[in-house]
Formats: sequence, C-alpha cells, structure tokens
Amino acid sequence: MHGVRRILRQPWRLAADATALLAAAVVAFPLYWMVLSALKPAGEIESTRPRPWTSAPSLDSFRRVFEQHDFGRYFLNSCVVAGSVVVLSALIAFLAATAVTRFRFRFRTTLLVMFLIAQMVPVEALTIPLFFLMRDFGQLNTLGSLILPHLAFSLPFAIWMLRGFVKAVPDALEEAAYIDGASRARFLWRILFPLVLPGLVATSVFSFISAWNDFLFAKSFIISDTSQSTLPMALLVFFKPDENDWGGIMAASTVMTLPVLVFFVLVQRRLVSGLGGAVKD
Repeated sequence: MHGVRRILRQPWRLAADATALLAAAVVAFPLYWMVLSALKPAGEIESTRPRPWTSAPSLDSFRRVFEQHDFGRYFLNSCVVAGSVVVLSALIAFLAATAVTRFRFRFRTTLLVMFLIAQMVPVEALTIPLFFLMRDFGQLNTLGSLILPHLAFSLPFAIWMLRGFVKAVPDALEEAAYIDGASRARFLWRILFPLVLPGLVATSVFSFISAWNDFLFAKSFIISDTSQSTLPMALLVFFKPDENDWGGIMAASTVMTLPVLVFFVLVQRRLVSGLGGAVKD
C-alpha cells in the first residue's frame, strides 16, 4: 500500500522539482547573461547574432570599470549608506517592535496600522517632497540624504515583521528572568535580542538590497558633489550620447551584484530560519 502511494506521489514530486528547476533557471539566466556580457569582447557584444557563450573571454570591461575615476569612492559610499541603514534600522526596529508588543499604551493599534499604510505609499510619490525636506535641512549632496529616506522606508516593514518574533517569545520567560534578578535592559539584550536575531537578519537583507541598489534618491539628492555619489551612479559613466559601453555597464553591474550575493551567502541560514519563523507566526 505504501509502495503504491509512493509511486502515485512520485510524478507530482518530479513535476514539482522540474518546476522549481525551471523557475531557478529563469531567475538565474539574467545574471548569467550579465556576467557573460561583461566577459565578452566588444565585437561579440555588438554582434547581431548573440551567443550564450564566448570563445574569447576578456577582462577589458572590468579593467575599464576599475580604472574609472572615483569608482573606489563610489563603492565606499555605497557601503557606508547600506551599512548605516542596516544597523540603524535593525536597532530601531528591534526597540520599536518590543515596545508595541510588550507594552500597552494609547494609540498602539493606530500606530501599527500606520506602519502598514506607510508601506503602501510609492517611493516615487515622495521623492519631490523629500527633496525639499533635505534641502531645508541642508542635507543635499551628503550621504545623510540617502541614509535617512532609506531608513524611514525600511522601518515600517522591519517593525511589523519583528513584532511577530517578539510576540512569539513567551511572557513566562520574561517573568523568569525578572525573578532571577535580571533588569529590563539585561532581558532585552541578553535574552530577547538573540531570540529575535533571525528576524533581524531577514529584515536586514531587504534593507541592504534596497539601500545598495538605490538609484532614484542618489540621482535626486546628490546634485553637484560627485564625491558623495554611490555605486549605481557609476553606471551613468558608461552611457554615452553616441554609443553605450555595454561591456562596461555589464561589468559594473556585476561588481555591484557581488556584495549583495556575498551578504546573502553569509546570512542565508539565519535568513531562512527568520522567514520560516515569520510564516509560522
């Protein structure tokens, strides 16, 4: 009987595996084509008959990227912006999620609803108001004009997601910690923080990707001081009026993608457990 059920289930399992492989191939193909185009010589990139391989790989496109003026500064600026957003959003979201979960206060439900509403507002609709706000605060042409908006946009999602992790920690554990003499701060950082760390990692991935790949704010708020530009702005150098340098564009895009992949690989285990905990909750 069990053998019959196994045979009946096998076609469905094979179909599911084939679908998963097909979806993975569709997602990975643009990345493969990007790296392939970065390694192709100029003649193959401009060919009217593109091939999904190259017989003469070249690093000339990457050489042009790294020889670009201020490319290292752009890379460092992107690291500062993305790193600041990740650290600040994780810290603030953890404290805020703890407050709205563990404490009862007036307008608590209204505040949670506002977090949801804030995620529905398109970023493009707020770009012009944010521009005038940054101008009035004297933050244009600074990295602060990129950190603050991304921090504001990442917090509602992070707080709402971490709320489920904080809520999953039983109250009995907090009461036991207080009976053993632990202060509220000690319980917060020594007990609660490690338990919700998978959720923090999951929200940090989204914050990092959003801040790292940002082009809209970088183009709108960094007007004259190019030393404050981030890595996505380096792509504009390879867009020329007469002919675009597609090899340089693909090489720069590959360099931009690598830190995201490295960051994802480093936190993938905690990311999976974090997303699983969020779904379970």
